[in-house]
Amino acid sequence: MKERIIDDEIKLIPYYRNDEVSLPWYQDLDVCKQVDNRDEPYDLELLHCMYDYLSSHGDCYYIEYKGTLVGDVSLRENAEVAIVVCKEYQNQHIGRRCIQDMLRLAKEKGMQTVKANIYSFNRQSQCMFESIEFKKTDEEWYEFKIGETESTEGIC
Repeated sequence: MKERIIDDEIKLIPYYRNDEVSLPWYQDLDVCKQVDNRDEPYDLELLHCMYDYLSSHGDCYYIEYKGTLVGDVSLRENAEVAIVVCKEYQNQHIGRRCIQDMLRLAKEKGMQTVKANIYSFNRQSQCMFESIEFKKTDEEWYEFKIGETESTEGIC
């Protein structure tokens, strides 16, 4: 797994243990609610378990925005994508651009669809995924069909 350059502002850095930077994202109660429907912050043990799982079941990256790590994104072997952007960097289209890159990665891997689990109350994430043409398939599931001739290059 190597670094992925998305554009002039964003690159994806392969996961490495970096608790000092990543733990604060998962101690923000709003982010914990958005991502895991948790009312409690992560501790180091849970953080390590999550990242160990994501990095051993697919591709897991840190999101670097203008030289600062601001979140993480992963594409699992089962074609499920997940993303976290720390609160102060949300609503700047960082997540959208990263998910578009995960669609390109999925296509490179020969996946036909990509899915995302989004809680029914997380309207912000639902809107972002819908804006890049994910379709709601169940109460909390969204799916993007890559298809054999579709290009994810122009999705913006």
